[in-house]
Amino acid sequence: MSNAPCTVRRATAADVPAIAAVTDAAYRPYIARIGLVPQPMEADHAADVAAGRVYVTGEPDVIGLVVVEARPGHLFLDSIAVHPAAHGQGVGRGLLGFVDEHARGLGLPEVRLYTHVSMVENQRIYPRYGYEIVERRVDGPYDRIHYRKRLSAV
Repeated sequence: MSNAPCTVRRATAADVPAIAAVTDAAYRPYIARIGLVPQPMEADHAADVAAGRVYVTGEPDVIGLVVVEARPGHLFLDSIAVHPAAHGQGVGRGLLGFVDEHARGLGLPEVRLYTHVSMVENQRIYPRYGYEIVERRVDGPYDRIHYRKRLSAV
């Protein structure tokens, strides 16, 4: 799959158990490091799917997903999760590419996201895909680094 394009589709209600499982598998390792449950693990996956915010990849089994929300002036990437068994196969890269194209399709000039300061792996990944740090901010119990990616009008 690393050289194949990532096929992404809008999630359906039937995907909710897989979305929960992939999110749990992707974020569970961070609990001990950050000292609390990462917010995506506590999301209402069924409500996000019903709102049309979730896109998945993987057939027949979901192996990756993004949760996005169109906001004024940008697309917010609320969560990206790849099942650990699929790491290194280009799934995350494909999902990030999908997010860029989705934002462009909506006429939005940038993508924004944040990651917990203790998720150092993400801090190495996002700049490689064109994201720049905007700020570090504490939101409730979460110490986050906020990023943005300005999109070219392709």
